[in-house]
Amino acid sequence: MKSQKIFDTPLFGLGFRVFFALAGLSALILIVLWNAMFKDESIINNYFTPRYWHAHEMLMGYSVAVITGFLLTAVKNWTGKPTLSGDKLAALALLWLYGRILPFYANALPDALIALIDLAFLPILAYQISKPLISTKYWQGLIFVGLLLLLALGNGLIHSEILGLSPNTAEKGFQLIIGNIIILTLIIISRVLPYFIERGLSGTLIIKNPLLDKLSIASAALVFVLQLKGISGDLMALTAIIAAVSNALRLMGWYVQRIWYVPLLWVLYAGYSWIIVAFFLTALSAYAWISTSIAIHAFTLGGIGVLTLGMMARVSLGHTGRALKASNAIVFAFVLINFAAVFRVLFPILMPNWYNFLLYSSTLAWLGAFSLFIFVYAPILNSPRIDNRKD
Repeated sequence: MKSQKIFDTPLFGLGFRVFFALAGLSALILIVLWNAMFKDESIINNYFTPRYWHAHEMLMGYSVAVITGFLLTAVKNWTGKPTLSGDKLAALALLWLYGRILPFYANALPDALIALIDLAFLPILAYQISKPLISTKYWQGLIFVGLLLLLALGNGLIHSEILGLSPNTAEKGFQLIIGNIIILTLIIISRVLPYFIERGLSGTLIIKNPLLDKLSIASAALVFVLQLKGISGDLMALTAIIAAVSNALRLMGWYVQRIWYVPLLWVLYAGYSWIIVAFFLTALSAYAWISTSIAIHAFTLGGIGVLTLGMMARVSLGHTGRALKASNAIVFAFVLINFAAVFRVLFPILMPNWYNFLLYSSTLAWLGAFSLFIFVYAPILNSPRIDNRKD
């Protein structure tokens, strides 16, 4: 009698399963810990400073987990070749998990080891997804390999400062990471949102505008390049406005009124809209009319947070053979995640004296959204496809 392999379970059948589960759990745990640090209720020894830890973990922890789950799943679809599963997928997930845990052992482990474990993840992921892309000559997919390596470079700049190898490089690292995640998101959304609309709304045909697609991504990339170079004022404001307008025109070209009847679609529109708002806010921050932090959180909490929750919900249903319909609980989660962004991004501009209350409200809304996601999707992610097909 053959013994069953330890990781021969649905959770490790395909990348989206385990990494979306890890993303959902980390979205809760990381914010609870950050809230404790912010209030000084818990003094936790850490390899990072509290502010760096919060930014690093929400980007390299939560966001990278979602990206990993999506790419391991999408590359299999694009190429027809298998990506990691079983023991190898579990090993990659464990490496990601060690990257989250080891910073809390700063007194017990060498800093170089903590950095090495965290830095290893993205190059390994890039290598793993490059193999099926190259073997099938799916060259357009290699852009994602390049973006992953740029994320790794940004992560290296952060660790380099902490290890004392280079002065004042962490902020550049965070800027590079945020910029690349947004660019990666814009590329992915241009591939999947028109497809999701056509699948979700019968009789709908989306006509894409290649020139507008290129302008929206190129102008967005230029905004982040200017940030890395420390350029502000008129040039930054003009570039950010061009990025906002071009992306708004692209989104308007995909608009169908019936999306409001399909939560799995309107949440993606909302997430993309937050990125557009973030570019407008970046233009305002170029003149110091608003805090740069407001624009950053429009990109991260609004754009990345809303889009990743919507994408995880949609992809998980599609790849487990379930009906593409959000439950009432998940619709409420979509509402909550948008409220979290409103409380953190828009209301502080209008009511700065209420900042602490608004931050607390945003935290509760975020935790509520991801608690509902875990409650609904944990059983789905750890169950076989209901149509009896293999992942």
